[in-house]
Amino acid sequence: MTIETEEPDLTVDELAARAGITVRTVRFYSAKGLLPPPVIGPRRVGRYGPGHLARLALIEELQQQGLTLAAIERYLDRLPPRLDAHDLAVHRAVVASWAPDAVETVTREELAQKAGRALREEDVERLVAMGVVRRDQDAYGVDLGLLRLGVRLLDVPLSQEAILAARTLLLDHARAAAHELSRLLREEVPEHDAQAVRSLSAHMQPLVVQALLTAFQRSLTSELREWLGEPPADGSP
Repeated sequence: MTIETEEPDLTVDELAARAGITVRTVRFYSAKGLLPPPVIGPRRVGRYGPGHLARLALIEELQQQGLTLAAIERYLDRLPPRLDAHDLAVHRAVVASWAPDAVETVTREELAQKAGRALREEDVERLVAMGVVRRDQDAYGVDLGLLRLGVRLLDVPLSQEAILAARTLLLDHARAAAHELSRLLREEVPEHDAQAVRSLSAHMQPLVVQALLTAFQRSLTSELREWLGEPPADGSP
């Protein structure tokens, strides 16, 4: 949906260290086509950027959801082209939302470490308001799957009221979609067959996540083009 604007400046060793994996794993993912090739810089040294790091994080999240490498490859192949690091972080956050709550209790200092940046008190208050962080006396409950996305939202030039209104709007539509999807699933499995429900849900989750995000990104792009008075992407009048 958007174009990566930050210059790639990580070597393969630095990328692996930032992602918490080995260089061998990075090269394996590259050979499998799960990771785009690096930008070749001076002296033929490959350079990696935020998009590579975000894609590795998405791969890790999909693995934690139990997907095989073949399933992950199919998932990544169906993603819209030219997604930047932020778009990939959104995909990862939505995928993580299918998992049980991953809330970790941390100190104020640990919260900043996990956020990867210094946090002012108003930043923490904003994360609390968004539901990413929960105050627990002198500690903080952190939804690790949403923290990175929440931190990115701190730099979005929107008021807290607008962000919270957008969150409410998205949650309302998500609940409505989940309700209708649940109704469809109930028609496909025997009543009260818990194993059949879990099996069908496991197969449907990555497809549903991808379908929702792809539809939303395309719809938002269309809305923005109309807002800016630009012609539709397909060239229709």
